[in-house]
Amino acid sequence: MLNATTHSQITVLDHDQALDFYVGKLGLEVRNDVQLEFMRWLTVAAPGDTTHEIILYVPGVPFDAATVEQIRDLGSKGALGTTIFSTDDVRRTAEQLRSRGVEFIQDVVEQSYAIDCAVRDPFGNHIRISQPAPVPAARPA
Repeated sequence: MLNATTHSQITVLDHDQALDFYVGKLGLEVRNDVQLEFMRWLTVAAPGDTTHEIILYVPGVPFDAATVEQIRDLGSKGALGTTIFSTDDVRRTAEQLRSRGVEFIQDVVEQSYAIDCAVRDPFGNHIRISQPAPVPAARPA
C-alpha cells in the first residue's frame, strides 16, 4: 500500500522567477535543478524536510500549445489548487514575508483548526501558511 507523498506540483510560468519567490522570499531550499532533454526538473522543499519535494512546473511537455495556454490561464487565476505550508509561528512568518514583499490575500486569522493566512505567488497560485491549533477542533457530528 501507499505510505507517503513524496512530490507535489505547483505550476509556474518562469523557473527563475519561481526560484526568486519560493527560495528568495518564502525561504524554501532547492533540492533538484536539472536540465533534462525536454524540461527543467526543478524541485524545492521546506528547510529540513527530506520527505516531500515540490516540483516547480512550467507548462509544456506533454501538452499541446492550446492546452499549455489553458493551464497558464487557469494558473494565473489561482484555479490550479492551493498549497499549504506549516509554521510554528504564523504571525512572525507573516511579518517576515511582508518585509520581503510577498503579496497577502488574507491577513492572519484565528480559525478553529489553526491560525493562518494566505499569500499569492507571482503566477497567481494560492498559498496558505498555517500554524495548527494547539488542540484539534472537534469533528462535527
